[in-house]
Amino acid sequence: MIPLSVLDLVPVREGGTVAQALAIAAETAQVAERAGYKRYWVAEHHGMEGIAGGATSVVLAHLGHATSTIRIGAGGIMLPNHNPYVIAEQFGTLAALFPGRVDLGLGRAPGADGRLANALRKDIMSAAEHFPQDVVELRARFAGQAVGGVVSPQASGADVEMWILGSSLFGAQLAAMLGLPYAFASHFAPAMLDEAARTYRERFQPSQVLDKPYFMAAINVMAADSEEEARYLASSTDQSFVALRMGTPGKLKPPVRGYRESLPAAARAMLEQVRSVSAIGTPDQVRADIEAFVARTAADELIVGGATFDPAAQQRSLELTMDALAAVSS
Repeated sequence: MIPLSVLDLVPVREGGTVAQALAIAAETAQVAERAGYKRYWVAEHHGMEGIAGGATSVVLAHLGHATSTIRIGAGGIMLPNHNPYVIAEQFGTLAALFPGRVDLGLGRAPGADGRLANALRKDIMSAAEHFPQDVVELRARFAGQAVGGVVSPQASGADVEMWILGSSLFGAQLAAMLGLPYAFASHFAPAMLDEAARTYRERFQPSQVLDKPYFMAAINVMAADSEEEARYLASSTDQSFVALRMGTPGKLKPPVRGYRESLPAAARAMLEQVRSVSAIGTPDQVRADIEAFVARTAADELIVGGATFDPAAQQRSLELTMDALAAVSS
């Protein structure tokens, strides 16, 4: 059975608060741990009222204390937003708190407009150009090396599993060159999935941490007792994608029956393309879709995304998905 992991944007639900979103994330991480998921990743987003995971390392500490065995990590840290030294300190500290459990996924896309860049006090476009060098610096600091004559005691020797994230060929090429595991954001940017996977494998150079390619692909998943119910539940995430593309992101909304069918043709086509890498339906349907996706990508691991308004329904989806796959493998 292919390892499964969870990507959580820590959504703030309509009518809810950041505190409630963080509490739900901890409960969901506990469900994922009991169900047998390998990792629980949180993504960095800033300036969005519907996403509570902006202070990613702090959220991971919260999740680490709520769990005991599942790996916790950033999927990812958008490195152009940060000083590599500070990220080394933060994740070295997390590794000291939760030994053998910490992942650091690194992305190049800052995901910030000019106003946010100003708030972050960063020249983000320039910082993005230095992404490869910053990744190398982070790896050196975790290895205990002094970079620029300065050591990072919290990071030195820390057991942090570094990943490169991407939605284009750039990340695939960098991960291959550095011999790092690679995760592709096919759950929202599926267009270059196959080419990126091929590029990563063909160009991979073994490193001290990895002797062969290790590829993880993201997929939207929502499992329920019926296909109609699963599609209804998934419409919360559908609404979020449409709102984001229209420039009006907000809090996670309650599901709407027949949501996709209610959209104008252009919006529906956009949503179908963005959400094309999905497994939505009964446990049997989800299992079949996941098996087909694994056959297509030859992925070593999958990370499942997707949220709905009712946390219990989202958590049950995780359980149903794992149970469906485990039943076949046994």
